[in-house]
Amino acid sequence: MRISHFGMLILVVGMLGLEAATATIFNYGQALDMTFLFFEAQRSGKLPANHRVKWRSDSALKDGFLQGVDLVGGYYDAGDHVKFGLPMAFSVTMLAWGAIDFRKEITALDQMGNTLWAIRWGTDYFIKAHTQPNVLWAQVGDGDSDHYCWERAEDMTTPRTAYKLDEYHPGSDLAGETAAALAASSIAFKPYNSSYSILLLVHAKQDELLWAAAWLYRATDDEYYLKYVVDNALYMSGTGWAVKEFSWDNKYAGGLMYVREWNNLQYASAAALLLSIYSDYLSAANAKLSCPEGQIPPQELLNFAKSQADYILGKNPKTISYLVGYGTKYPIHVHHRGSSIASIFALHSVVECVQGFETWYRRSEGNPNCIFGALVGGPDQNDNFSDDRSNYEQTEPTLSGNAPLVGLFSKLHSVYGGATGRDLSKRVSTVSSISRKQF
Repeated sequence: MRISHFGMLILVVGMLGLEAATATIFNYGQALDMTFLFFEAQRSGKLPANHRVKWRSDSALKDGFLQGVDLVGGYYDAGDHVKFGLPMAFSVTMLAWGAIDFRKEITALDQMGNTLWAIRWGTDYFIKAHTQPNVLWAQVGDGDSDHYCWERAEDMTTPRTAYKLDEYHPGSDLAGETAAALAASSIAFKPYNSSYSILLLVHAKQDELLWAAAWLYRATDDEYYLKYVVDNALYMSGTGWAVKEFSWDNKYAGGLMYVREWNNLQYASAAALLLSIYSDYLSAANAKLSCPEGQIPPQELLNFAKSQADYILGKNPKTISYLVGYGTKYPIHVHHRGSSIASIFALHSVVECVQGFETWYRRSEGNPNCIFGALVGGPDQNDNFSDDRSNYEQTEPTLSGNAPLVGLFSKLHSVYGGATGRDLSKRVSTVSSISRKQF
């Protein structure tokens, strides 16, 4: 079922409530652990000794060198090797939001270590990229040249051009999202590493747009930031008009469902997380969501969020899991360079730019490296899906699609039960617990 207007929600919540009792039981804990594996597969830079994705190795170790700055680290955005600052920051914000609002649930699954390491791989990079109060390095790599090559990150030959924001090259949306990510992460780290939490907050305070200010208010309890949001919300178009999307590119929505044909699951996952969080807020206030068509109780919002997660995990007309590696049927021709080319540990020779297309991109066989936990773009508006490596609209995974799943799966596991993520070790021999040292 595709939902394109939140007003339709009232028409289906009754059905969803009925289905809840007889729905397929999904292992949200296992799905959660796989989600972390995707983030590990997307790591750029020098990989730690406890890195669990064994087909990946160090890459892009000279990022920022030509510009005289250290920009090594961070995450590759999707199936390519560009480090885009805006979706990366959004992804970190979503990871941190899950860690904050569902801390109890994540801790119960023994996954707070993985969550904080996933966040810190991004925030350590943002701190490096924030070289001066009014300078933020926004991107490393060029999308056009990167897309001309199909090669492993370890073999990269494309230009690693770095782009920065400063007073002469403004970019308030990216600066604001990075500030939000740092402020949210500051809250997430506060119970575990107070000094790192303070460092994140220091960097976060140097930008003050609506989304960033909202998180800064939550991180600091400083009324200045709340006043900033209230005073500027209408002027900056943050209130007063209906928005049906919540994503890396649009933060105005308060839970309105919107599905796009291109990589629609990243929007569905973000909206599902938002609905699960909003459900908790309504429950705490003993309130219901008021819509023109009627009132919706908190549990039905959570039921709807569950329906989105279950669709992702296999309760759909194709009975396919769109989370790679989960279940028995999932995409195997994922549009992802590293996954689709034999590992550098198996094929020691360099795979060159054009050779990658000829030898690996166009091959009919499935990818040699399973990129566990990758949420692909998903089906079109008619629930059709083509597992084809060239079909990047449907088979490419993204950071921004995966990040909301951490909080969502944790919440659903706490409510509906199921085995823990540690059961994943029975299927993936390379999985081991990340050390529980100080973060």
